[in-house]
Amino acid sequence: MSPRKKAPGAGTRRGKTEFRENQTPSSGIFFQAGRVLHSGRSAHQNIEVIENAAFGRILFLDGLVQTTERDEYFYHEMLAHPALTTHPDPRTVLIIGGGDGGLLRQCLAYPLERVVLCEIDPDVIEVSRAYFPWLEAGLQDRRVELVLSDADEFTGRTKESFDVILVDSSDPVGPSAVLHAEAFFRRLKERLGPEGVIAAQAGSLFFHREAFRERNAFLERLFRMARLYLGPVPTYPGGTWCYRYLSERGDPFRIFRDPPPGLCYYNRDIHEAAFALPGLLRERLD
Repeated sequence: MSPRKKAPGAGTRRGKTEFRENQTPSSGIFFQAGRVLHSGRSAHQNIEVIENAAFGRILFLDGLVQTTERDEYFYHEMLAHPALTTHPDPRTVLIIGGGDGGLLRQCLAYPLERVVLCEIDPDVIEVSRAYFPWLEAGLQDRRVELVLSDADEFTGRTKESFDVILVDSSDPVGPSAVLHAEAFFRRLKERLGPEGVIAAQAGSLFFHREAFRERNAFLERLFRMARLYLGPVPTYPGGTWCYRYLSERGDPFRIFRDPPPGLCYYNRDIHEAAFALPGLLRERLD
């Protein structure tokens, strides 16, 4: 799925070419559509793809920006690489959500043996295949298995363990609420290998930090290492996004390898800086 949630009136369309996302009742972001490439509804949500002069192709789910061609690397690099560079020998990865394929592309830059992509909405996969070519390339890789399933159900029935689990989930509303609950993270912990690392999107630094304290409390009980880290995403609410690093033996400050060449944002210096939390977040966690 996506790292975004639907709020009342969150996504609207004005006229034929302007798409607006109301991030609060009084503010938001808009995009002029050069072309509307896709507009339809799946069993789960509305799916739209437009072309915009500044951000290229943009995927909307239920009227909310999920990914854009021009800034997707901020989010996907920061969700994938802190876990993959600090695991001593990552061989297997589970991606929860990530139907647009951006996270899969980051993972396949490593010499992994197996990547399982678990996405609930097959229509997101098919639309993204058509308009974001990196997904089709990733699904053609022999190391990749696509599982069309609810993540809670899949992690409950599989007995496979993974070196790295990347949680590209929606925010905790509606059916996605379970993916933020203690029981779900306890199940993810059971699916981790001995040196396993979980990285999960955690929401907007500016708009969502009210929920961080409660969730941090049970995650610190579950994992020896439970840290928040930050990175920019220009088209997401507030512009700065939060992520979680969770592990029993992993250490985000012990980097085993350089990231793949050619990344746009993530590097060793960014990695170290990302774990330095601003005062407003430290106060919330305390």
